[in-house]
Amino acid sequence: MEARDFLALTPLLIVTGTALFVLVLDLFLREERRGWLSGLSLLGVVAAFLANLSLPTFREPLVQGMIRFDALTQFLNAVFLLGCGLAVMLSADYARRQGMARGEYYCLVLLSTLGAMLMGASADLLMLFLGLETLSIPLYVLATFTRRNPASQEAGLKYFLLGAFSSALFLYGIALLYGATGTTKLDGVLQGLSSAMGTAPGLVLGGLGLLLVGLAFKAAAVPFHTWAPDVYEGAPTSVTAFMAVAAKAGAFAAFLRVLAISTPALAEGWALVVGWLAVLTMALGNVVAVVQLNLKRLLAYSSIAHAGYLLIAVAVGQTGALSEPASAGLLFYLLVYTLMTLGAFGVVIVAEGRGENLSLEDMKGLAWRYPWVGLAMALFMVSLAGLPPTAGFFAKFYVFRAAVEAGSWGVLLAIVGVIASVISVFYYLRVVYYLYLRPAPAPVAAAATEGEGEEEPGRPVYLSRLAAWGLGIAAVSVLFLGVYPTAALRWLVEIAAAAMSALP
Repeated sequence: MEARDFLALTPLLIVTGTALFVLVLDLFLREERRGWLSGLSLLGVVAAFLANLSLPTFREPLVQGMIRFDALTQFLNAVFLLGCGLAVMLSADYARRQGMARGEYYCLVLLSTLGAMLMGASADLLMLFLGLETLSIPLYVLATFTRRNPASQEAGLKYFLLGAFSSALFLYGIALLYGATGTTKLDGVLQGLSSAMGTAPGLVLGGLGLLLVGLAFKAAAVPFHTWAPDVYEGAPTSVTAFMAVAAKAGAFAAFLRVLAISTPALAEGWALVVGWLAVLTMALGNVVAVVQLNLKRLLAYSSIAHAGYLLIAVAVGQTGALSEPASAGLLFYLLVYTLMTLGAFGVVIVAEGRGENLSLEDMKGLAWRYPWVGLAMALFMVSLAGLPPTAGFFAKFYVFRAAVEAGSWGVLLAIVGVIASVISVFYYLRVVYYLYLRPAPAPVAAAATEGEGEEEPGRPVYLSRLAAWGLGIAAVSVLFLGVYPTAALRWLVEIAAAAMSALP
């Protein structure tokens, strides 16, 4: 271990230390002081975020060839930590209402974020697997965190069983690639894959195929998506919000690393297989979302559909690695997806009392009673639909443009993506319609903070100061990246170029 190894590990060590500190501190805090746990968790995330951006990057693998800390890792870490921080802000008051505000909850969120960071930094297939499991196992537990809720128990069991199966396939794929190339280092696999295709093509194709299955499960891509709607609906909403961005961002970070090990001879096969996954994922996600009335299931199928758009960027890989436009578009989309998905789930969190699943009916008239909350939800819905002037429009635009530049197969994917986006406009704007144009239902009891026995028309909103800041950051960021996306895109093109130049 050298000094630069410890430098590269600094953000990971801060997240790990914060998780352990919060877990131990909870043993010494009285019930009324457990609100400190969310603040300390957020403080650790901010410290890791600042450390990550301030550290120098390195072209070559570190820690005996196990991880990279290049410009790509730095950006991915920023996205993961941003998502974790917003999730903590949005869930602090919800966790208190649900009786979940314990050290274990914040510890698991932080450790899952650590797993995503390991996936994005992996320079070795075994490290990639360790990151995948560190990401997944806390999510299995978090899905069942409301132990008295049968739906939560069912969600955790489904996620665990299917997740364990996909992890086994992923690990078997690593074993096949090791058998074909004699190494698990990503650079070594890249160098040995051409000769392995001549001596053991079955091992190579089988190994890459099983890696693809494992990552497609985490990304909730069709036909490996079946867990997502039930798990998203049954898990606590704050967990669903974090899971929707953490698992997907980690999976696509791994896609960026794994795709780089394919040779030019395999690039066409990658494009064909991943392209069909993208088509199926966009089609099923958007079509099924049209008939959803439950908000969490609607956002679950929305998340599936967005995995399809992200897969377009993966499918248009060139010369064995992602082209610069495709990788820059993928990175921009990951950032925007994190912001708008957490924001949309954040509105559901503050509108949810004690674990009930909200429907579109519960959104009636919300924008007139809570104008800023309604405006934020409308902004997130418009961005998810990919309409200007929001960041969602440019996220899709950059991905579709990269697809068109990749050739005829990319043009076909872009056309399917545009058609799928048109379908999505219906169910996203339907939420906006309920917010502004449907009258509120009969009066219900107001939030406890507004006085016992008081009543107001429609559902109350439990908007704490921390949740308000979280929604505000997400909404302003989505709007800013929609009005001025070029600064971020220039940075991401430089990151993509630097990552590709580091390949052997």
